[in-house]
Amino acid sequence: MQTDEMESSMESPNLEFEYGDTDGLTAELSEIYSYTEEPEFALNRDYFLEDFRSHAQGRRWITLSLAEQRAYVMRLLDALEVTDRDKRLKVARAILYLAQGVFAECDSDTDVIRWSRHNVFLLYDMGIFTALLELLSMEMDNNQACSSAVRKPAISLADSTELRVLLSVMYLMVETIRLQTEDDQPDWTTAREAFRTELGSPLYNGEPFALLLFTMVTKFCSMNAPHFPMKKVLLLLWKTVLFTMGGFEELQEMKVRGRERLSLPPLPEDSIKVVRSMRAASPPASAMELIEQQQQAKRGRRSRRSAFVDSMEGDSPFAKKQPLVKQDSLDTYNERDPFKNDDEDDSEDADGNLESEVDPLDRDVIIQPPPPPPPLRPPTDRASLPKGLPWAPKVREKDIEHFLEISRNKFIGFTLGSDTETLVGLPRPIHESVKTLKQHKYVSIAEMQIKKEEELQQCPMTLGEEDVEETPTEVLYLGMLPNLSQYVIALLKLLLAAAPTSKAKTDSINILADVLPEEMPITVLQSMKLGIDVNRHKEIIVKAISALLLLLLKHFKLNHIYQFEIVSQHLVFANCIPLILKFFNQNIMSYISAKNSICVLDFPHCVVHEMPELTAESLEAGDSNQFCWRNLFSCINLLRILNKLTKWKHSRTMMLVVFKSAPILKRALKVKQAMMQLYVLKLLKIQTKYLGRQWRKSNMKTMSAIYQKVRHRLNDDWAYGNDIDARPWDFQAEECALRESIEKFNSRRYDKNQNGEFAPVDNCLQSVLGQRVELPDDFQYSYEMWLEREVFSQPIQWEGLLERN
Repeated sequence: MQTDEMESSMESPNLEFEYGDTDGLTAELSEIYSYTEEPEFALNRDYFLEDFRSHAQGRRWITLSLAEQRAYVMRLLDALEVTDRDKRLKVARAILYLAQGVFAECDSDTDVIRWSRHNVFLLYDMGIFTALLELLSMEMDNNQACSSAVRKPAISLADSTELRVLLSVMYLMVETIRLQTEDDQPDWTTAREAFRTELGSPLYNGEPFALLLFTMVTKFCSMNAPHFPMKKVLLLLWKTVLFTMGGFEELQEMKVRGRERLSLPPLPEDSIKVVRSMRAASPPASAMELIEQQQQAKRGRRSRRSAFVDSMEGDSPFAKKQPLVKQDSLDTYNERDPFKNDDEDDSEDADGNLESEVDPLDRDVIIQPPPPPPPLRPPTDRASLPKGLPWAPKVREKDIEHFLEISRNKFIGFTLGSDTETLVGLPRPIHESVKTLKQHKYVSIAEMQIKKEEELQQCPMTLGEEDVEETPTEVLYLGMLPNLSQYVIALLKLLLAAAPTSKAKTDSINILADVLPEEMPITVLQSMKLGIDVNRHKEIIVKAISALLLLLLKHFKLNHIYQFEIVSQHLVFANCIPLILKFFNQNIMSYISAKNSICVLDFPHCVVHEMPELTAESLEAGDSNQFCWRNLFSCINLLRILNKLTKWKHSRTMMLVVFKSAPILKRALKVKQAMMQLYVLKLLKIQTKYLGRQWRKSNMKTMSAIYQKVRHRLNDDWAYGNDIDARPWDFQAEECALRESIEKFNSRRYDKNQNGEFAPVDNCLQSVLGQRVELPDDFQYSYEMWLEREVFSQPIQWEGLLERN
């Protein structure tokens, strides 16, 4: 494994990867199908043609007029309502063939995508999605299929045929309508907005569509429905949330509008653009590389020493003597002086290269510094880079308060609480420091939301009820709240089962129900194909879950900070932090460059072109891509989730330290992709002060990269760790205090019965007796009995009543 890591880090080039909401449309459409589902493409075509020929009498679908196409879709819609299960399945397959782009009548992949888009908007306009939703609800409640699947020792594709067809059509509709293109028709734009509103509103049994899919996830993980095709459910759930709530660019726009509403200053920069303009640093060298480089350096020194002796014995003793030149710390080519010892070598490379770091365990082995690696870029690239740090520094209000508290205690002997304006008695340099801090003060939307929540808690009668906008995020949170912990635990169970570092256990959930064929492979070629399919299946599940969790966290945080905090806390309590670290505790370069795909079997290529003969060699070769887009996307998403869980949370940061995450994260720096390195460096930065001086001393290149790439907090003592032992680490106290604030928020905002004690009371006797009270119809018949039982038969102690008064 060390040899593999050495080779991968030595050969790792810059990855030309552009992060976004999703991959390209063709890749996203192909991932809904497993390779074992390939024979079903022909089945869908045959069922469609069988019905269509009797209706169109020899004509082709692409030659029909729009009115004729609508009439035929209406006929299919009527046929979906038959009671015969097999007939319904045939009609659903015909609809799936239309959504797949009537590929038998197309000559290229582009034609398939174009006709698929046309047909999907037609299907939505005719109400197919609502009909499919009713069928999906019926299949979910099919207790016979669930009990049959529970009793089966091995579940295969055949157990989920109806569900897979329905989910495939719905996924194609959501993914196709979600994407906006330049050549969209005007009515398509209207249909897109209507569909988006429909999916995000509680129109389906009083709950949004995403909640129905969450219910499928929990039902699968509780082992009550092991035949559910989880990959399709998760992909559809992710795309539904992405469509209804918006992607990362929409989030940025919503954040800008939210700051404007709160009268906050605009964002200092567009984070998406900054990250895209960053470039990757060179990865740190492994111990094996450094040993090899050390041996080469020794051989080089011996040859130079012999040449020097020979020159001293010649006629001109000083003819070949080389002058010793001190190396500049900002040398453009990062050349290393081979005669320089370890004590002198503290210079930092301006490009943030990490290749010369030596782990503490390697120090006894590696005595001399390694020779320079070949320059990765020509000097002109470095000269053209913009100067300065990529991020504007930020300071929180509480950081200024903390700085002034320390300064006042030091110079005048007392503090003034949260007063940041009074600077009487403080020396001039402190005035300048406070001025600089205030220039970079950043107030987040979350801080404003917390402040407003505190005011609402303190003055419920004065401020009245809060006006809550019914956004798709708010509707989804309200629906998820009663069973939020179950949803989070179910997603993490699936993530654990799909992680490449997980080992198969007998009690773990089976996520391969929609990839394993009825008959297991009997040849080596079939086994290789199935192995690739299974690995691809797991990668897609990781991709869907990581993207879904990140989207939920970001949208909930923007909607209200306490919605984000409750989801984060459920993730932490369900061991999400060690799970993500376990995921990265592998040869991450191998995972990112994995070739678990067979291009000729991907949709729509496999239905348009003739299938070449597959061989073991062609399967082993895989595609020619430099990296696997979905795996790199998943890694970045998981790192972003880990950052969101630990940011400004001391106890969770200490969990990173306790779980020894630093060497795991440092290995992830081998991936030469700027965005991934940024989030790794962020995670290393927050725990640097707790890793000890020896770690910081032996990882100075990483420290330099953190300085260059991660945003600065002006008075954050991240690089030195002074007085860190004085701060206690009480995980339970911090989480309990946070949970109390969350419960108060949920109670105030969503518990409709909690305002009963604040309702006004009428103390006027005449007013109370004069109120009309609605009595039930049967009360007049039992009135006399009630008087006898409750009034006349009860002895009243008048004397005692008078004495009390």
